[in-house]
Amino acid sequence: MTESTSDQPLQNRRIAIPESRELDMFASLLERRGASVLRCPLVDIRDTPNPVPVLEWLRTFCAGGCDDLLLFTGEGVRRLLSLIEHHAPDLRERFITQLGTVRTFARGPKPGRVLRELGLKPTLVADPATTPGMIALLQTLDLKGRRVGVQLYGTEPNQALMDFLAGAGAHALPVWPYVYADAAADAQVQALIQAMQQGEVDAIAFTSLQQVERLFRLIEAERLRQALAHTLVAAIGPIVADALRAHGVQPQVVPEDNFYLKPLTQALIARLGS
Repeated sequence: MTESTSDQPLQNRRIAIPESRELDMFASLLERRGASVLRCPLVDIRDTPNPVPVLEWLRTFCAGGCDDLLLFTGEGVRRLLSLIEHHAPDLRERFITQLGTVRTFARGPKPGRVLRELGLKPTLVADPATTPGMIALLQTLDLKGRRVGVQLYGTEPNQALMDFLAGAGAHALPVWPYVYADAAADAQVQALIQAMQQGEVDAIAFTSLQQVERLFRLIEAERLRQALAHTLVAAIGPIVADALRAHGVQPQVVPEDNFYLKPLTQALIARLGS
């Protein structure tokens, strides 16, 4: 039976997605609604090339070295578990026990989903799912003298958060369990930009600031801004939207709340739906 236009509101729309980690899921959400998806994963996520400091952090955490734990990404929790599995499987039970003992603060819903897979849940969830949102949540608490583990990502030091914790009298113990690397070949990215310049792409949906940064590293800024001017630009949430604005690009589609793939898909449908 042929699906009606109302069942496929994105029919005949060409949407570029630079997502990598959840590429198939995002593509499926769009394709089920009739979109033609141009897959161009810009950033790959890999385990840290040097696991030694992460393992040292894990041993400190498992020995009761943290009173609180700030979880910035669900991917970070998964990578910590993966590093344990590959390098120190004896730590797994103690790690999960400690996750259930310390206060855990999640930046948005994604870390909480991973904790629930372990039979746990975060103590509190920062909303909005941003560094300012996390700081606003922590401002309601007395952190003086507390040892605060901080799961970060890439090589981003998150100086704003570190400065806040220091000012609050906390002792921060940061850990970076994964790094970002280029994914799609440069030629593939160049071809996508050319298609956008020629008006062959209806929308591009950014899901991380690293995707934005790679594009502006690879493509001359004025050419890239011109290409994006021919294309509807969507951002999954305020962090990505701010990264685009910092480069002179105003995103036209940003979900009002709940910054993950399904709300982004719904926002695209609202803007592009037939």
